[in-house]
Amino acid sequence: MSTVKINRIIAMATDPIYVGTGGFTIGRVDNTIVRDPITRIPKIPGSSMAGTWRYYMALELVSQIKEKQPHLNDIKNESDKSFDGKINQFIQSDKCDSFWKTKADKEWQKYCGNLIAKISCAGQDETSQANIENAPFEKNKENKSGHCGHCIVCKAFGFSKNDLSNQGMLFFSDLSILFFPVYTRLGTKWITSPKLLNKEIDIAENQIKTSKGDERHLNLGWLNLEVSGKHNISDVEKYKLEAKNIIIVPDSLISQIINSNLEVRTSVSIDPITGAAKDKALFTSEAIPRGTIFCGEVRGFNREGGNSLPKLGDIWRALNDSKQYYQSLGIGGMTTRGFGRMEILGELS
Repeated sequence: MSTVKINRIIAMATDPIYVGTGGFTIGRVDNTIVRDPITRIPKIPGSSMAGTWRYYMALELVSQIKEKQPHLNDIKNESDKSFDGKINQFIQSDKCDSFWKTKADKEWQKYCGNLIAKISCAGQDETSQANIENAPFEKNKENKSGHCGHCIVCKAFGFSKNDLSNQGMLFFSDLSILFFPVYTRLGTKWITSPKLLNKEIDIAENQIKTSKGDERHLNLGWLNLEVSGKHNISDVEKYKLEAKNIIIVPDSLISQIINSNLEVRTSVSIDPITGAAKDKALFTSEAIPRGTIFCGEVRGFNREGGNSLPKLGDIWRALNDSKQYYQSLGIGGMTTRGFGRMEILGELS
């Protein structure tokens, strides 16, 4: 029987984050970002999290084991001897131990399917029409390989081959904004609302609550609101925030305040010949500002699969070891223009 383990993901934007909608609009901003269709609050889609984390896990795995992996032909020859060329049976056999488990350093890297892991196990599968036994060796017309179908990356995130498809063991929710930074006359404060916190908080329309409650009025960007009293939010150290900087606003205002305080950057395309700006090439992009705190979930399905599936604990360890890449390579678009970096806070277990 399948069991489900849920891990909460807490992330902090260390750069403005741009996950675009893929089109232009007529208005204040040309390149808009993804929003929740109901609340209109910006978010990071779960598909973006799954796609980037799959790549980062493959990158971490291959960077650690590439020099230790035997040649694919040696693996194929070894599987031919006892298993009639069925590499899947070879990987699930005790023989794989002598080929691999003593060579890998970390526990999650010792999963026998990692014997044939490649960086192409992330991204689009270039050989989806291959049979599972040929998947590690087959290439397409452009000489590109695809998902191997055997390593911990393919098992955790899923794959689809001509004769076998496996649902992934990981399911990512959207990352929603939990605390949003806004400039005030008292410095930067982080706003949230009862619905975002999933708490019952008594707060009147067009009023806010602060940690002190004695400011009388306080501006949130351009909007000046009455302070109605103190809030009791205190456990925010895990978000790298201080309770004195938290402001509670009504659910009816949270979307308007967030969308009014997004970062907007103006850019221009450069003519490679002249080195100057192209005519009529000015455009603006909006982004979620640095310092924003997100929350979401990743669900792990611990299905029964014998030796053919990795342990869920090993997958959590692989995610923990690869989350560092979000701080350097980031998520979303325009990462070469100062966008995209974020930090995953805490550990998955």
